[in-house]
Amino acid sequence: MSDAKTRAGFVAIVGAPNAGKSTLVNALVGSKVSIVSPKVQTTRMRVIGIAMTDLPDGTRAQVVLVDTPGIFRTQKRRLERAMVAAAWQGAEDADVVALMVDAERGISQETRAIVERLKESKAPRYLVLNKIDLVAREALLGLTAELNAMLPFERTFMVSALKSDGVFDVLAVVAGHLPVSPFLYPEDQAADLPLRLLAAEVTREQVFLQLHQELPYEAAVETEKWEERKDGSVRIEQIIHVQREGQRAIFLGKSGARIKQIGARARHELGQMLERPVHLFLHVKVSERWAEDPSHYRTIGLDYEPK
Repeated sequence: MSDAKTRAGFVAIVGAPNAGKSTLVNALVGSKVSIVSPKVQTTRMRVIGIAMTDLPDGTRAQVVLVDTPGIFRTQKRRLERAMVAAAWQGAEDADVVALMVDAERGISQETRAIVERLKESKAPRYLVLNKIDLVAREALLGLTAELNAMLPFERTFMVSALKSDGVFDVLAVVAGHLPVSPFLYPEDQAADLPLRLLAAEVTREQVFLQLHQELPYEAAVETEKWEERKDGSVRIEQIIHVQREGQRAIFLGKSGARIKQIGARARHELGQMLERPVHLFLHVKVSERWAEDPSHYRTIGLDYEPK
């Protein structure tokens, strides 16, 4: 296949926390590359998912989706500032930017701030209204008009990312606006995320799903050891960093029941993703000042910002 028959480029998905960005990326890629939970600010790094599609003119396109951390206004802590910086860097580096808005929630202050910032972007900008199945048609039309009055978008899409409804219209249109280019990744690659980091994200998702509001979102998971075994399985050892001894007790649960449940569900999901047996061992460690350690930021794919 000649270069003239292919397109490739980066599409940044930006939006307020919990707008459904990770769900959209996973739906477009066709496999799980980004963690999803009801808790806001789940995505911490720029997760790159890779979707392939064929355009009507016969061109084959590789859409490299950058799932950015949710952009939020209050940035008091270093981790929050690093997350927001990562989100804007992803948008600035992209060939196309898609703003995702939770249609049920409407136009939040975070969304208004993002729209103002996007006015500076030179890349084509698209609007994606998510969770349309939960909102009346008249309200969707009003929301579309209001957002396009704030910033004229190339096109507005209405989707339900959770149900994969309308998402492939987004893929087809943005793919057509990518530059003519050879592919940037192998065609069969779904994500540009190291396995050690992906494994840590899977465990962190289970932490969010099972602990809900009991722990702050700063709890970190680090893959300490990754051992390929002769029988084809993999042994993974991870450390869950918490900031106080009381949080460690919450993680462990009565007689270690909570940590066993987190480990069992993470192990099952990793086995499915890696398509081989996984032996997962979790350890909970009190690391009071982990948020001040630059190495932890590198572990979760963020830049450390000095105070």
